[in-house]
Amino acid sequence: MERASSHCVSLFLPTGRAGPAVREGGIRLKNLLRQAEERLVALGMRAPEAHELLTPAWDLVGDSLFWSYQSDGLAIFGAPGELRKWRLPLRFEELVVVAGRFHVKPLLPLFTGDGRFEVLALSQNQVRLLMGTRHSVTEISIEEVPTALADVLRPDLAQKHLQFHTAAASGPGKQAVAYHGHGGADAGRKDDIVRFFRRLDDGLKAYLTSEPVPLVLAGVDYLLPLYREASSYTHLVDGGVTGNPDRLSPEELHAQAWALVEPHFRRAEERAGERFAARLGTGLASAQVPEVLRAAREGRVEDLFVAVGVQRWGRIAPTGDVELHELPEPGDQDLLDLIAVETLLRQGTVYAVPPDRVPGGGDLAAVFRH
Repeated sequence: MERASSHCVSLFLPTGRAGPAVREGGIRLKNLLRQAEERLVALGMRAPEAHELLTPAWDLVGDSLFWSYQSDGLAIFGAPGELRKWRLPLRFEELVVVAGRFHVKPLLPLFTGDGRFEVLALSQNQVRLLMGTRHSVTEISIEEVPTALADVLRPDLAQKHLQFHTAAASGPGKQAVAYHGHGGADAGRKDDIVRFFRRLDDGLKAYLTSEPVPLVLAGVDYLLPLYREASSYTHLVDGGVTGNPDRLSPEELHAQAWALVEPHFRRAEERAGERFAARLGTGLASAQVPEVLRAAREGRVEDLFVAVGVQRWGRIAPTGDVELHELPEPGDQDLLDLIAVETLLRQGTVYAVPPDRVPGGGDLAAVFRH
């Protein structure tokens, strides 16, 4: 977002994981690169220089190995001396933008609006911490944190006091936890588990983000309320992923956890839309590009809705006035993209959504801090 150059090229195209769509990737990229070169020339760059700038991207056109390992979409960013490419789980519309900075709006659904969340998978043998968004999940390496009951108790006591086995439980998809030896799950054994969870909770403070990120618990039914009792983290999600998490891959945990946190993120979006409707006409909300752009650059935009797949071309004139054009002209940029970037860089929240989810029915909607 902060990179600036006289000739920044941003390319977006859909790609395929298998079948004919894999072969189409090189053809799509070739067509986009031709358009990019034409636009660079229109901005005053000599044709050989334009081709040289994009040579690393041209090298990808016939690279069959490269196209064999794709996701749903490909984003390429090129500038003099620089090329970055990203395989991403978003299906982009084909788009070429040549401007004084990179165009990032098509990427925003990956990390704005749908938020981040964490999953804590608990079992007697291991603890796993995962960071997720709507589209991705990453397992976080946790060090100097007790990750098994034996880390808190002597191994022989851990084995003696906590010998789990699954038993039948009522309700679909449920698992009960049974204990054997010494009369079942008595208070002493629960105290051992809670003590372990308190140690775990203390250790995880260094890994849980400073922002209020929802944390989903995954584990057998018996353990989840005990962790809630022990934990000081104030953003635990109601419910949890029940069952033995050791049997689930990160992707499987992510899918079940996202079903729990999606309503949370959608509520935040709905509340922002309600604020827009309530403040419109008061000077604390707007859907007008020039007004919202000024507010974004001043750090006054608190919440921004911006339509993905829609561009509003224009530029900021030397006088400071905003010029809007129906079609892109040399030197133009997508002002919706600029507004989104300015909002993000100044700690605002951006909801990059389909056009039908923008409040008010326009291309953007903004709620101002003041």
